[in-house]
Amino acid sequence: MAKLEDIKVDAKVKGIIPNAIVTILNTKWYGQDSIEVVYKDDSGNTTSELLMRDKEHELNVINQTKRWPFDADGIAFKLVSEAFRIKESYLFDPMLAVHSSLIDPLPHQITAVYDIMLKRQPLRFLLADDPGAGKTIMTGLLIKELQARGSLKRCLIVCPGMLAEQWQDELSSKFQLQFDILTNEKDKTSKTGNWLSENDLIIGRLDKLSRDENIQQKLKATNFDLVVCDEAHKMSASRYGNDVKETKRYKLGKLLSAQANHFLLLTATPHNGKEEEFQLFMALLDGDRFEGSYRDGPHVEDARDLMRRMVKEKLVKFDGKPLFPERLANTVTYELSEIEATLYNRVTDYVREQFNLADKLENDGRKGTVGFALTTLQRRLASSPEAIYQSLKRRKERFENRLKGEKLLKSSVNGKLNVKLSNDNELSLIKQYDTDFLDDIDDVTEDELNQAEDTLVDKATTAQTIAELEAEITILARLEKLALETKLSNKDKKWEELSKLLQEDKHMVNADGHREKLVIFTEHRDTLNYLQSKISNLIGRNDAVVVIHGGMGREDRRSKQEVFKYNKDTSVLIATDAAGEGINLQRAHLMINYDLPWNPNRLEQRFGRIHRIGQTEVCHLWNLVAENTRESEVFLRLLKKIEMESKALGGAIFDVLGKTIAGTELRKLLIEAIRYGNDEKTRNYLYQEIDKAFDTNH
Repeated sequence: MAKLEDIKVDAKVKGIIPNAIVTILNTKWYGQDSIEVVYKDDSGNTTSELLMRDKEHELNVINQTKRWPFDADGIAFKLVSEAFRIKESYLFDPMLAVHSSLIDPLPHQITAVYDIMLKRQPLRFLLADDPGAGKTIMTGLLIKELQARGSLKRCLIVCPGMLAEQWQDELSSKFQLQFDILTNEKDKTSKTGNWLSENDLIIGRLDKLSRDENIQQKLKATNFDLVVCDEAHKMSASRYGNDVKETKRYKLGKLLSAQANHFLLLTATPHNGKEEEFQLFMALLDGDRFEGSYRDGPHVEDARDLMRRMVKEKLVKFDGKPLFPERLANTVTYELSEIEATLYNRVTDYVREQFNLADKLENDGRKGTVGFALTTLQRRLASSPEAIYQSLKRRKERFENRLKGEKLLKSSVNGKLNVKLSNDNELSLIKQYDTDFLDDIDDVTEDELNQAEDTLVDKATTAQTIAELEAEITILARLEKLALETKLSNKDKKWEELSKLLQEDKHMVNADGHREKLVIFTEHRDTLNYLQSKISNLIGRNDAVVVIHGGMGREDRRSKQEVFKYNKDTSVLIATDAAGEGINLQRAHLMINYDLPWNPNRLEQRFGRIHRIGQTEVCHLWNLVAENTRESEVFLRLLKKIEMESKALGGAIFDVLGKTIAGTELRKLLIEAIRYGNDEKTRNYLYQEIDKAFDTNH
């Protein structure tokens, strides 16, 4: 406290104005209890004010004789000094994020962050290490280090919907980074109308951002220090001649690239087998460098300086020992029973004939959807008698209902069935599955795939007249009857082979006689339910088996995962590809592909659920394939080439698998086999295509 008499010209006084020190320029007394002062503030502004005695307790004259009086607020000084210490801490601890996070990083993770990514300013990079190498860990380290250096305040992570909560949980538990997930409710209740600009650490679902034009407009008005795109291969584009077809996800990638200072793409499958599409993908990182038409040969742009890809076989621990144990794949073949072979041939004949009819359809959007429906039928045929029976039954019943409706509403003219469905809602259901959707079918969620399959298998038909629809219903009725007979015959050779594996293979039981943990992948929900019942009966306990599929909620899926991992009485997990991404199952080291995926990259995604960091046992995989079927002509050749290449590459086959044969190409070969596989020339062509795919990459 100061007396009014202490306030003199040139004095430094605190308390006249809040939180500031002023310099006194002039004073004038009015009696003994008031003084008018003219003062100058730090900005150089001059002001006058009348001070009374009752103001004295707020005033303080700064003693100018002490250069460092050390009379500041101690708590405030401590906070400021601590803030500066933290800001500059990376200069003294070059791995600050490692030491302030709940992780034990591995050599390849440290080199990715500290030797490669942090040295790039700005960062435009593709991290493409094998599945299970810990790309989430590397991303968390990068974010914390950029924060420590003052280079990051705002960050957006874009990932498939099913992985959003997992990203949120791992960044919170391991790095104490609190990210919020964008939802429709948050977007609608935003204070400013743009929730993205109100929050600094955000997770957005890939399909939400790519399909919502309103959100995209808000993204354009928002900048980020870092944008991370997980499963970035889903942001794909393709080239037809000189034209580039950009998917909605690819357009989102271009938008995000423009709004980010640092841009990081994450994927374990960067290459889909087509160099021109890979270069379009890399254009998301450097549009100028990868601009223009793709040119083959020596003109191919080398992208190695913009990416890192490490395969599991090359990853090591700090002591130099391999990080991952060996992984071994086996092909198990079996012969269809007589009744199964009859069903297979008749359904395949139906599919082939319908494909031929679809080729003759006018391009009104139905040709692609009919083809998709037929392909789905064929895949369910190969999956199990239960799956094909249920599919044929539903398809026949839907067509019967439609026939009744057409007749009731008299929607035919001169016997010609109206091209449009009687029910406009059904028409819109089919129309939503346009060419873009079908081209990107490998990248949709399992829920979306199941919806598409159920909708199109039950509705898409080549019939254009009532007579044609009636004829198709007659065929379906015969096939349904045969499928039911096959199902009731109990002559399911595929199940018998699985049962034999479960009971006789030495790897299924440990030294104490207890069952080892086993993951079984199937493509279809009907087959999953079928296997759950059969395996539970075989083992003798319902609690021995748990299932995970795309129709389950996040918490239910996580609960089943925890039961499988930690309940000693639960030895078998049956899963669809909903468990192919984002679920860690290294508690098990055995896996069976009951159904083979039509995308070769899914082979590694599945195997990567058990063959990942933390796995200590040799991992075994069995692929079940029926001999003497159209599909087996392709699959057995492919698996044989994989086995040969795996030996030559020391197990690192999955590094080249995505480059050798893309999912779309494999699907094309399988459809060719189904339609024309009884022709010797076609069979030789299929073999040559698979052999050529591998041979040209080595």
